[in-house]
Amino acid sequence: MNDIEVQLQESIDTKKALLVTHPDVIRAIAGTLITAFKNGHRLYLIGNGGSAADAQHIAGELIGRFKMNRRPLPAVALTTDTSVMTALANDFGYDTCFARQVEALAGPGDVVLALSTSGNSKGILSAVQIAKARGAMTIGFTGKDGGLLKESVDICLQIPSANTPRIQECHITVGHILCSLIEKELFGTGPE
Repeated sequence: MNDIEVQLQESIDTKKALLVTHPDVIRAIAGTLITAFKNGHRLYLIGNGGSAADAQHIAGELIGRFKMNRRPLPAVALTTDTSVMTALANDFGYDTCFARQVEALAGPGDVVLALSTSGNSKGILSAVQIAKARGAMTIGFTGKDGGLLKESVDICLQIPSANTPRIQECHITVGHILCSLIEKELFGTGPE
Protein backbone atom coordinates (compact mmCIF):
# COMPACT_ATOMS: atom_id res chain seq x y z
CA MET A 1 0.00 0.00 0.00
CA ASN A 2 1.28 3.48 -0.78
CA ASP A 3 0.98 6.50 1.50
CA ILE A 4 -2.25 7.67 -0.13
CA GLU A 5 -3.93 4.30 0.34
CA VAL A 6 -2.65 4.04 3.92
CA GLN A 7 -4.07 7.43 4.87
CA LEU A 8 -7.41 6.77 3.20
CA GLN A 9 -7.64 3.39 4.94
CA GLU A 10 -6.82 4.99 8.32
CA SER A 11 -9.63 7.51 7.76
CA ILE A 12 -12.07 4.75 6.82
CA ASP A 13 -11.04 2.60 9.80
CA THR A 14 -11.45 5.50 12.25
CA LYS A 15 -14.92 6.29 10.94
CA LYS A 16 -15.88 2.60 11.11
CA ALA A 17 -14.75 2.53 14.75
CA LEU A 18 -16.78 5.70 15.40
CA LEU A 19 -19.82 4.03 13.82
CA VAL A 20 -19.51 1.07 16.20
CA THR A 21 -18.81 3.02 19.39
CA HIS A 22 -20.48 6.45 19.26
CA PRO A 23 -23.95 6.66 17.62
CA ASP A 24 -25.64 7.12 21.03
CA VAL A 25 -23.27 9.96 21.94
CA ILE A 26 -23.96 11.67 18.60
CA ARG A 27 -27.72 11.29 19.19
CA ALA A 28 -27.37 12.80 22.67
CA ILE A 29 -25.45 15.76 21.28
CA ALA A 30 -28.05 16.27 18.54
CA GLY A 31 -30.84 16.15 21.13
CA THR A 32 -29.09 18.73 23.29
CA LEU A 33 -28.62 21.10 20.35
CA ILE A 34 -32.17 20.61 19.07
CA THR A 35 -33.60 21.36 22.52
CA ALA A 36 -31.46 24.48 22.84
CA PHE A 37 -32.50 25.81 19.42
CA LYS A 38 -36.19 24.97 20.03
CA ASN A 39 -36.03 27.01 23.24
CA GLY A 40 -34.41 30.04 21.61
CA HIS A 41 -30.90 29.45 22.96
CA ARG A 42 -27.55 29.80 21.21
CA LEU A 43 -24.66 27.54 20.32
CA TYR A 44 -21.12 28.86 20.87
CA LEU A 45 -18.26 26.94 19.28
CA ILE A 46 -14.58 27.13 20.25
CA GLY A 47 -11.35 25.51 19.09
CA ASN A 48 -7.74 26.24 18.22
CA GLY A 49 -6.03 25.82 14.83
CA GLY A 50 -7.83 23.26 12.67
CA SER A 51 -10.48 22.93 15.37
CA ALA A 52 -11.13 26.68 15.04
CA ALA A 53 -11.75 26.14 11.33
CA ASP A 54 -14.11 23.26 12.15
CA ALA A 55 -15.97 25.45 14.67
CA GLN A 56 -16.41 28.12 12.01
CA HIS A 57 -17.49 25.54 9.43
CA ILE A 58 -20.21 24.11 11.68
CA ALA A 59 -21.45 27.60 12.65
CA GLY A 60 -21.61 28.53 8.98
CA GLU A 61 -23.72 25.48 8.15
CA LEU A 62 -26.17 26.29 10.94
CA ILE A 63 -26.46 30.01 10.22
CA GLY A 64 -26.59 29.52 6.47
CA ARG A 65 -27.91 26.16 5.46
CA PHE A 66 -26.72 22.62 5.43
CA LYS A 67 -29.02 20.95 2.91
CA MET A 68 -32.21 23.01 3.04
CA ASN A 69 -33.25 26.61 2.83
CA ARG A 70 -34.64 27.50 6.25
CA ARG A 71 -34.34 30.17 8.90
CA PRO A 72 -30.85 30.68 10.32
CA LEU A 73 -29.94 29.11 13.63
CA PRO A 74 -28.03 31.08 16.30
CA ALA A 75 -24.56 29.51 16.17
CA VAL A 76 -21.45 31.59 16.84
CA ALA A 77 -17.83 30.54 16.38
CA LEU A 78 -15.93 32.50 19.03
CA THR A 79 -12.79 32.16 16.92
CA THR A 80 -13.74 34.73 14.28
CA ASP A 81 -13.47 38.19 15.84
CA THR A 82 -9.78 39.03 15.46
CA SER A 83 -10.12 42.29 17.36
CA VAL A 84 -11.57 40.53 20.39
CA MET A 85 -9.14 37.60 20.16
CA THR A 86 -6.04 39.79 19.85
CA ALA A 87 -7.16 42.25 22.52
CA LEU A 88 -7.84 39.46 25.00
CA ALA A 89 -4.61 37.65 24.14
CA ASN A 90 -2.63 40.87 24.54
CA ASP A 91 -4.33 42.17 27.68
CA PHE A 92 -5.10 38.94 29.56
CA GLY A 93 -3.16 36.12 27.88
CA TYR A 94 -4.20 33.72 25.14
CA ASP A 95 -5.68 31.16 27.54
CA THR A 96 -8.44 33.66 28.44
CA CYS A 97 -9.64 34.35 24.87
CA PHE A 98 -12.56 31.93 24.90
CA ALA A 99 -13.38 32.12 28.62
CA ARG A 100 -13.90 35.89 28.51
CA GLN A 101 -16.17 35.61 25.47
CA VAL A 102 -18.18 32.79 27.06
CA GLU A 103 -18.50 34.84 30.24
CA ALA A 104 -19.82 37.79 28.22
CA LEU A 105 -22.20 35.84 25.97
CA ALA A 106 -23.31 32.43 27.23
CA GLY A 107 -26.11 31.87 29.67
CA PRO A 108 -28.45 29.20 30.99
CA GLY A 109 -29.83 27.02 28.20
CA ASP A 110 -27.07 27.94 25.75
CA VAL A 111 -24.58 25.31 24.58
CA VAL A 112 -20.80 25.63 24.33
CA LEU A 113 -19.22 23.11 21.97
CA ALA A 114 -15.47 22.82 22.54
CA LEU A 115 -13.25 21.14 19.95
CA SER A 116 -9.81 19.98 21.08
CA THR A 117 -8.02 16.99 19.59
CA SER A 118 -5.92 16.53 22.74
CA GLY A 119 -8.58 17.63 25.21
CA ASN A 120 -5.92 19.49 27.16
CA SER A 121 -5.98 23.07 25.83
CA LYS A 122 -5.91 25.43 28.82
CA GLY A 123 -7.97 28.01 26.96
CA ILE A 124 -10.64 25.49 26.02
CA LEU A 125 -10.79 24.05 29.53
CA SER A 126 -11.13 27.53 31.08
CA ALA A 127 -13.99 28.39 28.73
CA VAL A 128 -15.82 25.14 29.56
CA GLN A 129 -15.48 25.87 33.27
CA ILE A 130 -16.97 29.36 32.79
CA ALA A 131 -19.76 27.97 30.60
CA LYS A 132 -20.77 25.49 33.29
CA ALA A 133 -20.69 28.19 35.96
CA ARG A 134 -23.01 30.28 33.80
CA GLY A 135 -25.50 27.41 33.39
CA ALA A 136 -24.69 26.53 29.79
CA MET A 137 -24.56 22.93 28.58
CA THR A 138 -21.09 21.84 27.50
CA ILE A 139 -20.11 19.43 24.75
CA GLY A 140 -16.58 18.31 23.96
CA PHE A 141 -15.19 16.90 20.72
CA THR A 142 -11.79 15.34 21.41
CA GLY A 143 -9.53 12.41 20.60
CA LYS A 144 -8.98 8.92 21.93
CA ASP A 145 -8.19 9.48 25.61
CA GLY A 146 -10.28 12.66 25.87
CA GLY A 147 -7.68 14.52 27.90
CA LEU A 148 -8.99 16.69 30.72
CA LEU A 149 -11.91 17.81 28.54
CA LYS A 150 -13.74 14.49 28.85
CA GLU A 151 -14.23 15.02 32.58
CA SER A 152 -15.08 18.71 32.20
CA VAL A 153 -18.03 18.59 29.78
CA ASP A 154 -21.59 17.33 30.05
CA ILE A 155 -21.27 15.21 26.89
CA CYS A 156 -17.99 14.12 25.31
CA LEU A 157 -17.40 12.72 21.84
CA GLN A 158 -14.05 10.92 21.98
CA ILE A 159 -12.90 9.96 18.50
CA PRO A 160 -11.32 6.48 18.66
CA SER A 161 -7.91 7.60 17.38
CA ALA A 162 -4.77 9.33 18.62
CA ASN A 163 -3.96 10.60 15.10
CA THR A 164 -4.80 14.33 14.88
CA PRO A 165 -5.80 14.39 11.18
CA ARG A 166 -8.13 11.41 11.66
CA ILE A 167 -9.66 13.04 14.77
CA GLN A 168 -10.30 16.28 12.88
CA GLU A 169 -11.84 14.40 9.94
CA CYS A 170 -14.27 12.72 12.31
CA HIS A 171 -15.06 15.99 14.09
CA ILE A 172 -16.24 17.58 10.85
CA THR A 173 -18.07 14.41 9.81
CA VAL A 174 -19.97 14.42 13.11
CA GLY A 175 -20.55 18.17 12.69
CA HIS A 176 -22.21 17.47 9.35
CA ILE A 177 -24.29 14.65 10.84
CA LEU A 178 -25.46 17.01 13.60
CA CYS A 179 -26.42 19.68 11.06
CA SER A 180 -28.45 17.10 9.14
CA LEU A 181 -30.24 15.82 12.27
CA ILE A 182 -30.97 19.36 13.46
CA GLU A 183 -32.40 20.43 10.10
CA LYS A 184 -34.60 17.35 9.84
CA GLU A 185 -35.96 17.71 13.36
CA LEU A 186 -36.55 21.47 13.27
CA PHE A 187 -37.54 22.00 9.64
CA GLY A 188 -38.69 18.68 8.13
CA THR A 189 -36.93 16.41 5.70
CA GLY A 190 -36.10 18.84 2.88
CA PRO A 191 -34.02 17.87 -0.17
CA GLU A 192 -31.36 15.20 0.09
